Amino acid sequence: MPVAPSDSIRAFRQLHEAGLLLLVNAWDAGSARVMESLGARALATTSAGVAWAQGYPDGDALPVSRLLDTVASIARVVKVPLTVDMEGGYSDDPKAVGEVALGVLDAGGVGINLEDGSGSADLLCAKIEAVKRAVAGRGLDLFINARTDVFLKGIGPADKRVEETLSRARRYKAAGADGLFVPGLKTPAEIKVVTSEAGLPVNLMAMAGLPAASELATLGVRRVSAGAGMAQSILGRVAALSTEFLRDGAAAPAPEAGISYPVLNKLMAER
Repeated sequence: MPVAPSDSIRAFRQLHEAGLLLLVNAWDAGSARVMESLGARALATTSAGVAWAQGYPDGDALPVSRLLDTVASIARVVKVPLTVDMEGGYSDDPKAVGEVALGVLDAGGVGINLEDGSGSADLLCAKIEAVKRAVAGRGLDLFINARTDVFLKGIGPADKRVEETLSRARRYKAAGADGLFVPGLKTPAEIKVVTSEAGLPVNLMAMAGLPAASELATLGVRRVSAGAGMAQSILGRVAALSTEFLRDGAAAPAPEAGISYPVLNKLMAER
């Protein structure tokens, strides 16, 4: 399997140094190729979308072999940097998580997301440290985006969540994290405090109530991820079309609702 070139990893790091990186989240090679063709400067995977595409639920249930096959298939067809959502690392054993991260590198990824979820900050620190050791042992580099679910899961009192997020950010940075992902953080005042004090490039998730990209940039946010929303929308469209077909055999949606066969075929042939 191809190892991500060092210049791609450097380019990905540079995308976090200034401005706002908008990351669309792919779930297979075809979706990634379409997204890249539209001008994406980098791509991410969505753990939920990848799991659903393979017939598994989201939440560390996807077999690691399926994850790595998906990463390799995406890396084969795109030229922009690819970062991979590793959920909680698919194990509570930090050493095993380090091995998965090496697999992502070997498959062509340049970065990963690792989340604390409902688990402890101690465990995520141990996983980050294990990934750093494993990657350094190969003389390689990898961008580690530490995701904390304090806001997404409503952990602790509402008025203490910024403080808890910053506490975790400091610990994750000390463990070796390169970025901080805070899905669920939406209030401008709270965003500004986190970006000013986290000491890491801050990544937010697109969702209802999040300020516009232009405002996020002025608040110091460096990265916004689309998350699983696109995969959910596409599967919703599949459900609607399938319902129509199963009802009355209506197999052909309106042409404006999709990309034409020749365009899609040409897009894939170019890789």
